[in-house]
Amino acid sequence: MKLYKLAKGSLLQHNGSSYIIDDEWDKLINRDGLAAYLESITADTTALSAEVENEYLNGNILPPIGSQEVWAAGVTYLRSRDARMEESETGASLYDKVYDAARPELFFKALAHRVSGHNGEVYIRKDSDWDVPEPELTLFVNSDGNIQGYTIGNDMSSRSIEGENALYLPQAKVYEKSAALGPCLYVTSSPIPGETVISMNIKRNGTIVFEDETTVSRIKRSFTELTGYLYSECDFPNGCFLMTGTCLVPPPSFTLQAGDVVEISIDHIGTMVNVIGLNPKHK
Repeated sequence: MKLYKLAKGSLLQHNGSSYIIDDEWDKLINRDGLAAYLESITADTTALSAEVENEYLNGNILPPIGSQEVWAAGVTYLRSRDARMEESETGASLYDKVYDAARPELFFKALAHRVSGHNGEVYIRKDSDWDVPEPELTLFVNSDGNIQGYTIGNDMSSRSIEGENALYLPQAKVYEKSAALGPCLYVTSSPIPGETVISMNIKRNGTIVFEDETTVSRIKRSFTELTGYLYSECDFPNGCFLMTGTCLVPPPSFTLQAGDVVEISIDHIGTMVNVIGLNPKHK
């Protein structure tokens, strides 16, 4: 099932039909057995015509987040470890150690007001000269710590800032429109399969300048391991989104430019498109 957040209400796609749900977003998604609950709604709700469905979805999709925080896991793939070691001027061994450590790297990424959605703009920092998108399978975890759905995440990163000093990671990761989620929340009663493909391409002036793909099975840590550490001493009354790390890393010679278009696709979920921009409020 795919659940889209709209300006008013939500749109659920299930078994070839679509339905409007009027429940408030946080209350709707923050429950155990979300898949079963959504399926039960379809039994008593009239399906939309294809024309009406398209009217709802064309230009009205919001990021699938309400009042939740967004957190992220780092160095969960071998390629991510290698890339972070390449970029670091002073702390390469830190990334090597955390990849093999019992405790994962987890960090706060964004509040909802800093999150863009499908077809939305994401920013690169003006004080960074090496910037990349990081495509990540993102978990929605309810307030009880149970995974209820999945979405696509774009963890924008200023590699030059983090590379200068590992303690600068919050500045490299947390700023206006430094994250995107979308286009929907994929809800299933079963864990997403390991063979699920994550792919990304970056276009500049209509030409692809980077593309690559990987599978979820290449992640080193289990999702329950990551959520277990995140929830061990934190409470999330309305649940939380957790980006699970990246394995698709552009080469050191590449950096994003304003106007680039980033397309991230994940099997079962769909495709999220973001345009790279600069924050006009900060010189």
